[in-house]
Amino acid sequence: MGDPIQLKDEGNKHFQAGDIDKAIECYTSAIKVCKDKKVLAVIHRNRSACYLKKENYANAASDASKAIDVDAADIKALYRRCQALEKLGKLDMAFKDVQRCATLEPKNKTFLETLRRLGADIQAKLKTTFSTDSRVQNMFDILLDDEMDKEKKEKAANNLIVLSREDAGAERIFQGNGVPLLLNMIETGKPEMILAAVRTLSGMCTGHKARAMAIIHMVGIDKMCSIMAVDNEEIALGTCNLFQCINDSLTGGDKREYGKEEALVLDASKDLKTILLSLLEMVASKKVSGHGRDQALNLLCKNVPRKSKKEPDHSRTLFTIDHGLKKILKVCGQVAELPDQLPMTDNTQLIASVLLNKLYDDLKCDPERNNFRDLCDEYVKSKIDPNDMDKTIHAINTISGLLQGPFDVGNALVGHQGIMEMMVALCGSEREVDQMVAVEALIHSSSKMSRASFIITNGVSLLKDIYKKTKNERIKIRALVGLCKLGSAGGDDYSLRQFAEGSTEKLAKQCRKWLCNPQIDTKTRNWAIEGLAYLTNDADVKDDFVEDELALKAMFELSKSKDKTILYAVACTLVNCTNCYEKKEIIPELVQLAKFSKQHVPEQHPKDKKDFIEKRVKRLLKAGVISALAVMVKADNSILTDQTKEMLARVFLALSEDPKDRGTIVAQGGGKALIPLALEGTDAGKVKACHVIAKIAAISNPEIAFPGERVYEVVRPLVSLLQTDRDGVQNYEALRGLTNLAGYSEKLRAKIVKENALPEIENYMFEEHEKIRQAATECMCNLVTCKEVQERFLADGNDKLKLLVLLCGEDDDNLQIAAAGALAMLTAAQKKLCTKMTKVSTQWLEILQRLCLHVNVRIQHRGLVTVYNMLNSDDSELAKKLIIDSEMLEILSVIGKAADNPKRQEAIDAARACLVKAMDLGLIQPFTSPS
Repeated sequence: MGDPIQLKDEGNKHFQAGDIDKAIECYTSAIKVCKDKKVLAVIHRNRSACYLKKENYANAASDASKAIDVDAADIKALYRRCQALEKLGKLDMAFKDVQRCATLEPKNKTFLETLRRLGADIQAKLKTTFSTDSRVQNMFDILLDDEMDKEKKEKAANNLIVLSREDAGAERIFQGNGVPLLLNMIETGKPEMILAAVRTLSGMCTGHKARAMAIIHMVGIDKMCSIMAVDNEEIALGTCNLFQCINDSLTGGDKREYGKEEALVLDASKDLKTILLSLLEMVASKKVSGHGRDQALNLLCKNVPRKSKKEPDHSRTLFTIDHGLKKILKVCGQVAELPDQLPMTDNTQLIASVLLNKLYDDLKCDPERNNFRDLCDEYVKSKIDPNDMDKTIHAINTISGLLQGPFDVGNALVGHQGIMEMMVALCGSEREVDQMVAVEALIHSSSKMSRASFIITNGVSLLKDIYKKTKNERIKIRALVGLCKLGSAGGDDYSLRQFAEGSTEKLAKQCRKWLCNPQIDTKTRNWAIEGLAYLTNDADVKDDFVEDELALKAMFELSKSKDKTILYAVACTLVNCTNCYEKKEIIPELVQLAKFSKQHVPEQHPKDKKDFIEKRVKRLLKAGVISALAVMVKADNSILTDQTKEMLARVFLALSEDPKDRGTIVAQGGGKALIPLALEGTDAGKVKACHVIAKIAAISNPEIAFPGERVYEVVRPLVSLLQTDRDGVQNYEALRGLTNLAGYSEKLRAKIVKENALPEIENYMFEEHEKIRQAATECMCNLVTCKEVQERFLADGNDKLKLLVLLCGEDDDNLQIAAAGALAMLTAAQKKLCTKMTKVSTQWLEILQRLCLHVNVRIQHRGLVTVYNMLNSDDSELAKKLIIDSEMLEILSVIGKAADNPKRQEAIDAARACLVKAMDLGLIQPFTSPS
């Protein structure tokens, strides 16, 4: 047990030294052992000051109150509580405290100023509150008046939504009986009214746990689900956003401090569980529209699996598998052509497959994965019925869904006895729907080469037979895609062609023909792209495809349509055409060894060489690939999977190789599209997107390439490329990009510093590689106008300034320009650095003289500016050392006496300014002729 007085004094010392955490620790220990009420009050008052520094305002107010309970006239405690209450938004209570302070010390300017300011703030708040109350009521009156004209209603709805996004406005709507009025708007059944009400509720729930929970209970989860279930895409999306706002607020999106009110905010776990169960019910309900089902699946995709594998709790995933896996499988098994099916959109089954994949991927151990497989196996077996073909094709379609999601689970089901045979038998069925489902299942199951080999042996003749005999275009194209996939089973290995020479080109030609035919339905044309995604592994096919501008434009138009199931196939096709897939490094010695041991050696197609790839890239850019990619990036996250994002980033990287093409990328919106790819997706995909951003940022005007606030979002991706595990090219391009950004505005420079880029840039200034060292020095040169950067050079115990001086002595002109430029700006901004420069290196004078004598006028000018800064540094000893004790005066005289020369004028003027300054300091006398 310590002495409370001693602990208090220790706390005071820590507080004065700026170590607030240690001070709180000492005061807390003192409070535990202190028995004297007056001393206890002082300790509470002191700890209150610490909490104010830590911005923990609830605790600051609480401690100050404890001090005031002992002494109601404790002026320090009163003022500290006033400060804390003001920050907590309790202006009226803060005003009372500072009013008491001003009564006790009427001449204290701080109290009087705070009293005046709080009085004005309260008046403004009251004015806003009254005006907001009347505005809110006025908006509801307009919205619920049937006779009011449409334009006024739209304006009122938009105003209500905007108001709900501000915390004060949301609170006024909530307190002013707004939720029942919003429910009245929903009950009108008018889509625009429902949408306005839902969006307003979303704003009210954002970042406020207590309000979100109150709204859940006032509106009801079932009611929200019924709104999302309507057959209106905008309303379904709006309600999905409402659920997301509620989820975010209940799971940590609310950062405000409730203090004692925390107890009033109930535990949210029960509500979250109810929401999860309701969404799972929606997934397999016939009462739910296709759009509503899509959004329910999207919410599950986003909120059930863990964001990171490092999080220990994956109970939501296990709960979803136990209560909803069979419901999700039911969606996968739906066959639109059969009667009595669930309402769906073109995207529903793909989102369900993505959800299955995310759930399976989130499992931690083999028993959990085995349970998942067993549930899928049980479901599929329960649907297979030889006497009921509809149930059987439902089972086969479910397997197709699994093959597009957790492939291993679907693959295991295909391997079960009789499943593959059943798929082959269904291909020969008289019913077209049976053929269609079976062919799709065959296509999806041949993703593994071993499986493809089995189907090449057993299924090719069958698919050819279907292709030739069927008159149904939809089945015909699926059979063709099956043949395309089997024909491309060898990938880009020229020696592993599955079909005879010319066969793949014929298949591709037919796919292009369907793709360009606007008379055929979109779904069928999408299958044509699916076929090309496989066939473009063949270099002859991709070369023919990029020559066909109509086919390219048709593909890009389809990629912009509402049916987003095609995104992956388009991305695959583009990756193949640009050859930007992951390539294994070929080691010549291993190739020789493989040939000697008669092992298979992959061969490169002649048209997969660099010059052919460059031509294909130019063709894609000319056909408008960038605008298509920009639209694809905006797709919903559930369909735009991390793998698809990575492929799009690879394509962007291939398209940006030639600096001449980067202007086209920027002009067609590529800069904006790259930012989300750099922030979300696989690690490899994010790095590649960051690399493209660096390439663009290095040579473009950032304000045009990344307009508006987006330019600040670019900094973090560029800084991420400075990590040491990135390759040299990425480091170099990132440094060049940051250099360009740093040259544009002080705000951008501050953002670069805030993203902690300085240590990395400084490290690269030591780099052996000349280009990287130069790029880092140029970047630092553009950053030295920042106060934080200057402080790092001023700080003791580092070699930053020494390095800069030594870099000025290097032989590389560009490196010298950057280093000397940084030195000139630093010595101009911070006079102390002029003196410090002479202490960090013994070579400083020699290097400075070499700069001043340099033949390159840009380097010479920077050296002379540094000399001027040193003369202007208020250090007379330094000025004397420069002018009297060195050859600098002679150098300055030679340059200053030179005749005016436009090419060297900057240097001549700088030398003359140095001589004038030396005269002002009395170090040299002006030349006078005798009378």
